[in-house]
Amino acid sequence: MFAITVENLTKEFGNFTAVNGLSFNIEQGEVFGLLGPNGAGKTTTMSMLSTMLKPSCGKASVNGYDILNNEDEVRRSIGIVFQDQSLDEELTAYENMDFHGRLYRLDKGIRKKRIIELLELVELADKKENLVKTYSGGMRRRLEIARGLLHEPKVLFLDEPTLGLDPQTRNHLWDYIEKLSREKGITIILTTHYMEEADKLCNRIAIIDKGSIIALGTSDKLKKDVGVDIIKIVSSEKEKLWSAVSSMPGIKNIEIHDDSLTIGLKDAEKHVVKIINMAYSRDIPIGSISIHKPTLEDVFLHFTGRTIREEEASGKEQMRMMRRLRR
Repeated sequence: MFAITVENLTKEFGNFTAVNGLSFNIEQGEVFGLLGPNGAGKTTTMSMLSTMLKPSCGKASVNGYDILNNEDEVRRSIGIVFQDQSLDEELTAYENMDFHGRLYRLDKGIRKKRIIELLELVELADKKENLVKTYSGGMRRRLEIARGLLHEPKVLFLDEPTLGLDPQTRNHLWDYIEKLSREKGITIILTTHYMEEADKLCNRIAIIDKGSIIALGTSDKLKKDVGVDIIKIVSSEKEKLWSAVSSMPGIKNIEIHDDSLTIGLKDAEKHVVKIINMAYSRDIPIGSISIHKPTLEDVFLHFTGRTIREEEASGKEQMRMMRRLRR
């Protein structure tokens, strides 16, 4: 049995379609990533699956429970770490955990035992009596993850769990998430716009663009689907360089982004000298040139025609539109 099944799930806000006919299944114990920019539909999908938003159409089940007809059962079987902080800063870590356990009507003895175990898991046991307002951003995220696990959910939703954290803290949290999946067998659905986060943690990745899944598979499969090596050239005359290079044989795709030109082709090492000579013969300056195998960033570029950073700019405008529509 799948932990999560989704069929033609759609959410509309007025004339704006935030999620457009998503369909996918998630295996029990799998770490499943939703990758995409802000405004792509990741959080809206998460909100529907956790019963906080009702879909406009389509259906889905979580742990065998229908998200429309069995809302209470879904909620009892899931844990959520929201994108925005939801801790009470005037309570201690232990008090936040205890209050959460009371909401789920956990027996006092079981509640106390689990709180201590989970605080030890996220290395906050020695800070359990400290007020949350004294915690760093990374400590708060670890506490939120521990709180989400208190009632032993079968599925854990992590909505941008490392957003805004420094790289060291982010890597620290990645270790906890991997440990949860490996040792406790919890199914995790993770939304993120950090490519390296999805690459490291997820068994499979769905890339969402404008509310639709544009690619789905393991990280390795998605990279192989690109099918080419990547050459990135920084030049102050990238349009002129694009015109010169686009006529070369063997070019699979070529795109202009920011201050650089991105070229996809097979056996890139064999073509670098030709490209440099062509640029030199036409007095086109080259600031730098690099070659690499496809990354998830390249996968996103391949399927959307834009980089994740460019897509985020339009995603922010979509988020503003959604807020206006909700008001």
